[in-house]
Amino acid sequence: MNPTSNSASKKSIAIVVSDFNDEITGRMLAQAEDEAGKAGAAIAAVIHVPGAFDMPLVVAELLERGDVQAVATLGAVIKGDTQHDDAVVQACAHALARASIHYKKPVSLGIIGPGATHAQATARADEYARRAVRAALRLIDAQKEARE
Repeated sequence: MNPTSNSASKKSIAIVVSDFNDEITGRMLAQAEDEAGKAGAAIAAVIHVPGAFDMPLVVAELLERGDVQAVATLGAVIKGDTQHDDAVVQACAHALARASIHYKKPVSLGIIGPGATHAQATARADEYARRAVRAALRLIDAQKEARE
């Protein structure tokens, strides 16, 4: 299958966005919505959560919905004085991967961090958001291809 082929008109994703560092994640959400629109994908839901650590529960709920084929997650976990950012991103990524496997639906990881400064996260925001949507859409195709 051609990875750039666009069968996205039949695709429906949800987006879960962290409100922590919302000056970054708000911009990420706008970019993700734009990317989905360019791909012709429907956005079944946009759900805001307090922080990245809070995403897995909401993602699991969305994966149970029949109108959601995949979920794109968006967040920015900024490095502080401790290793808290490492713990948050590792726990979140692990839980999201487990949810994806459990529900057999793609979940893309559009979370900046760990180890990112505010300036680095700001610079990476647009690309991370667009890649999260593209990954979710490509995984829908890859999963369909794997089942054939």
